Amino acid sequence: MSTVNDRPSPHRSAPLLGVRNLTKRYGSDGAAIDGVTFSAVAGEILGIIGPNGAGKTTLLEAIAGLLPVNSGDVSWRGEPLHAGRRRDVLFYLPDGVRPYQDQSAQQVVSFVANVFQRSDADIRSTIEALGLRPVLRKRVHALSKGYARRLMLTIGLLAPHDLLLMDEPFDGFDLRQTRDVMGVLRRETARGRTLILSIHQLADAERVCDRLILLSAGQVRGSGGLAELRVQTGLPNGSLEDIFLALT
Repeated sequence: MSTVNDRPSPHRSAPLLGVRNLTKRYGSDGAAIDGVTFSAVAGEILGIIGPNGAGKTTLLEAIAGLLPVNSGDVSWRGEPLHAGRRRDVLFYLPDGVRPYQDQSAQQVVSFVANVFQRSDADIRSTIEALGLRPVLRKRVHALSKGYARRLMLTIGLLAPHDLLLMDEPFDGFDLRQTRDVMGVLRRETARGRTLILSIHQLADAERVCDRLILLSAGQVRGSGGLAELRVQTGLPNGSLEDIFLALT
C-alpha cells in the first residue's frame, strides 16, 4: 500500500472544508483545542494525529457542530458553514458507539440505507467491502469490537455526504484487517469523497493519510504530507513518530 510519502497529493487550490482558529475551553481546565486552523480538499484522506488526550475527538465534534466552541469558524467551499447546516454536508462517525443495540446489524444497515435512499446494490457492495456479512443476524450489543467498528464504517459509507469525519476508524482491527479497511477508504476518496480521520496509531496514519495535522495539547504542532514534515523537521528519513516527537 502507498504511504503519504509516495502517493500523489490531491489538488490544493480549492479547499472543501476550512477550519480557522477553532477554540474550545472547559472552565478553568484550559483549552481542549486552542486556535486550530487547517483545511481539507476534495478526494484526500486527512489525518488528525495525536495521542489520547490531544484534543482529536473534541476537534471532530466541534467541526461536526455537536460541541459549541468559544471562538473560531468553519467554512465550506469558502462560505461560512454554521453548526446547524453541517449535517447537510458532512457525516460524523464517533468512536465507541453502538447504535440500536437491541436490533440486528442487518436491521441497522437497512434502516440507514432507507434513510439515505441507497440502492440494494449499494447496500450489498458496502457490506461485502467491509466484511460485515457473517454477523448480519447478530444483535448490535453482541458484536465484537471489530465487527461493531465494521458496522459503523458501513453506516458511514452508506451516508451520501461528501465529507466523512471518522474517530479512530481502525481501532479493534488487526494488521491485515486494518490494511483491508484502508483499501476501502482509499477507494472512497478515488470517487471524490474526502475523509478526515482521527488516529492515534502513528503507523496506521503514515500508511493511509495523504496529509497530516499533528495535534498535541489541543494545538497544531505541524501539518503537511510526510515529505513536507520531514523537511520542516530536518529529518529526511524520519518516521512519523520521529517527526511527531521532534515537533511536540
